[in-house]
Amino acid sequence: MAAGVEGDMRANGVRRSFGAVRVLDGVDLTVGDGEVVALLGGSGSGKSTLLRILAGLDPDATGEFTVPPRHAVVFQEHRLLPWKRVIDNVGLGVPNARERCRAALAEVGLADRARAWPAELSGGQLQRVAFARALAREPEVLLLDEPFGALDALTRLRMQELFGRLRSRHGFAALLVTHDVDEALLLADRALVLDGGRIAAEVAVPLAYPRAQDMPGFGELRRELLDLLGVPVALSGSGEGSR
Repeated sequence: MAAGVEGDMRANGVRRSFGAVRVLDGVDLTVGDGEVVALLGGSGSGKSTLLRILAGLDPDATGEFTVPPRHAVVFQEHRLLPWKRVIDNVGLGVPNARERCRAALAEVGLADRARAWPAELSGGQLQRVAFARALAREPEVLLLDEPFGALDALTRLRMQELFGRLRSRHGFAALLVTHDVDEALLLADRALVLDGGRIAAEVAVPLAYPRAQDMPGFGELRRELLDLLGVPVALSGSGEGSR
């Protein structure tokens, strides 16, 4: 059961099965006002399933969850309509907000691409448009399903930096589904590990922003999360094993 509320986003006892397989088995979590929470777990652990439930996209889930009425979703795929220009994609579902859409494009560095077609943009630019589309909704909460997972390494770093700037400017909360431990530590205030259908561990990330992988304390937190995820540190290298 979903309800729009002001303030925190909460899930209590959320369950979801696919046939005989129970993917979520009573998930409880809270994302506070303005907080960024990263959700990690192995493939098939139910991370994206939980995010879809919170987004109101899975009517077959059970349990209770409350999400602020102003929320937006950014997926790994940009999901732009190829037959609509960039500005029209940003404005989907946001009537009478042309100037707000133009402002959102300017915030992600694409003010000059408003009349372009999606096919004319690079992968990184397409994902920036997806973020602009979310910003145009003036969200209290962003639900992010591996939004940088399909990008090359350099573009991914630029998008992470953009996310940090947008979060600082707008103060939205976010639930970030990711396979990348380093990304979680760079962007989130807390990291949750989903295992066995429940939140199995929680790790606070008390590092100052902006963050870097070589800052004091980053390595210790990275080792802790990798251990919780069952990834041997010796095999994780420079971060590839954490994804």
